[in-house]
Amino acid sequence: MAASPGPAGVSGAGAVYGSGPSGFAFDSGLEIKTRSVEQTLLPLVSQITTLINHKDNTKKSDKTLQAIQRVGQAVNLAVGRFVKVGEAIANENWDLKEEINIACIEAKQAGETIAALTDVTNLNHPKSDGQITIFTDKTGVIKAARLLLSSVTKVLLLADRVVIKQIITSRNKVLATMERLERVNSFQEFVQIFSQFGNEMVEFAHLTGDRQNDLKDEKKKAKMAAARAVLEKCTMMLLTASKTCLRHPSCESAHKNKEGVFDRMKVALDKVIEIVTDCKLNGETDISSISIFTGIKEFKMNIEALRENLYFHSKENLSATLEAILERTEDFTDSAYTSHEHRERILELSTQARMEVQQLISVWIQAQSKKTKSITEELELSILKIGHSLNELKKELHSTATQLAADLLKYHADHVVLKALKLTGVEGNLEALAEYACKLSEQKEQLVETCRLLRHVSGTEPLEITCIHAEETFQVTGQQIISAAETLTLHPSSKIAKENLDVFCEAWESQINDMSTLLREINDVFEGRRGEKYGYLSLPKPMKNNANLKSLKPDKPDSEEQAKIAKLGLKLGLLTSDANCEIEKWEDQENEIVRYGRNMSSMAYSLYLFTRGEGPLKTSQDLIHQLEVFAAEGLKLTSSVQAFSKQLKDDDKLMLLLEINKLIPLCHQLQTITKTSLQNKVFLKVDKCIIKTRSMMALLVQLLSLCYKLLKKSKAETNCLNSFQLPVENNRWVSITNKDTIDGKT
Repeated sequence: MAASPGPAGVSGAGAVYGSGPSGFAFDSGLEIKTRSVEQTLLPLVSQITTLINHKDNTKKSDKTLQAIQRVGQAVNLAVGRFVKVGEAIANENWDLKEEINIACIEAKQAGETIAALTDVTNLNHPKSDGQITIFTDKTGVIKAARLLLSSVTKVLLLADRVVIKQIITSRNKVLATMERLERVNSFQEFVQIFSQFGNEMVEFAHLTGDRQNDLKDEKKKAKMAAARAVLEKCTMMLLTASKTCLRHPSCESAHKNKEGVFDRMKVALDKVIEIVTDCKLNGETDISSISIFTGIKEFKMNIEALRENLYFHSKENLSATLEAILERTEDFTDSAYTSHEHRERILELSTQARMEVQQLISVWIQAQSKKTKSITEELELSILKIGHSLNELKKELHSTATQLAADLLKYHADHVVLKALKLTGVEGNLEALAEYACKLSEQKEQLVETCRLLRHVSGTEPLEITCIHAEETFQVTGQQIISAAETLTLHPSSKIAKENLDVFCEAWESQINDMSTLLREINDVFEGRRGEKYGYLSLPKPMKNNANLKSLKPDKPDSEEQAKIAKLGLKLGLLTSDANCEIEKWEDQENEIVRYGRNMSSMAYSLYLFTRGEGPLKTSQDLIHQLEVFAAEGLKLTSSVQAFSKQLKDDDKLMLLLEINKLIPLCHQLQTITKTSLQNKVFLKVDKCIIKTRSMMALLVQLLSLCYKLLKKSKAETNCLNSFQLPVENNRWVSITNKDTIDGKT
């Protein structure tokens, strides 16, 4: 029922994967219970099969009888564990409690029946005469086994309904909080609501990640990964876009930018629900046509079926199917980016395929009327010829799409247009903005069309979904970059507008990187090099380690490691949002505590990008060096906080020192881990480092919040004291100060 989650979401203060509010969104709840159900079920199946397949004529030696009894007892014990899990689920879900409990009772009765019928150890003793056992009532064992499997299946289906219900409930909570975020008018209110939103998104990310790994349909799994990738990236965009709107409430482009993020997140949330419920919201239907490669594959299967059955298809359907495939090749021949040579070759191969299908139909008609050896051989030759022509067409289409994609990625690798937009924004140059916005729109159209062509030659359904996701991302993000750049150009001195543009540009660059990976996957599939299952691009990519490092050699992650890194890396990205929200509250942005906190948040975000195969950190050695600096910065922060604590009263000082004493050992532990060599186990080392960094970031958020509150409290108390009449000794100082002021003295 459940596995490991992938990415998506944002954090609230203290929300951590593996812990959280009551319920079953985390490892201690329903997910681990249903996982336990499945682990219990597997041995049940084999044990029951052993009993049912027991031969009546088997010699009833003591050893045989003991073995049979052990199997029966094992089944009964497994059923007992299963029933406990089922009852726990029932107690937490009152609407399904009665149904689950009935199924559990049936399972328990079946287990006890099997145990009783296999209690055969005393069978060779005289007193056992007349005892009903598996030897005398094998039908009873079969009935009990059927009842058991039926009740187990029923509980699993009910548990699945619970999971779906939880995902829907979680999504509704996220939507409700998003509506509040859309209407927020003050920054303080936004920070509070966004923190709640973060907690809800972490829960939603966990639930949907488990569901994604449960899905057996690769197409649905890819769709879920794409929707969750949108939610993950849009969460960071939502933060900066909303802050920009609050800072510049009358700016139309800022509102347009923010609305685009909210709209895309809502669409992604709806897609998740469509996948888990297996039905379209609002009665919509999937109108996306099949790709050319998929069409060719199905067409070839229909052609080859003629070897077995000459009446399997009609001639008209065969011709119509080919025409539908060749009509889709117009996406290539009509494209302004397809070279003249490729266009001519595609048209030539299309004409050849039409001619050979007509030849096939002619031979096919003859074969139906007279079944001679020569006609059969001619039919076989026609089938082989058209198969060869279609393979040649596939090669040409693949070459056209991948060559165009490779050239485009190479041309835009340095992101010149994005850099120019950032520069024109800071300069406030509206004329230059219009020029570069036009260039970005042209680049967007090129990338969108290239993704459309790549989809036709992707070769697998998951890769098709990823191509569609890339196409949509370029289409939407391109417009959002332009609106964010317009906002910065209108407010060139705005730090938040600049940060907002940076976030959208990073999303664009990230999608370019994903497209490069996608292109490599498509080539691997086409050339038959790929032996493993497709890894979804929304999940963190294997880290790029330096092959020359002896202590940190590349270590390919398995699915569990990848999922674990996904959880930990995601949490870091989310905690940086919390830290940045706390930092924004401080009036004095040059305060030492703020400065060290900002540095730590920035480094944690780089680490988060590293777990996705992005950002400035390229190798594991880069990561280790960054973590050493991060730990040192943490120790500097503790020194600054200690200095600040000396200004506080004893109670407040003690409270702050307790928090500092939690952070200091974590800094030292992280320094120790970075210096420890783990031979080839690079992922174990990375895993430990990320866990420590995550804990430090959680403490950083708490420290920033506590220091801010204590600073405000201290200032309020000072102001309060100043408002009262001071003692006599101080009155003299006040009167002197006032006199000096009147005299113009310092």
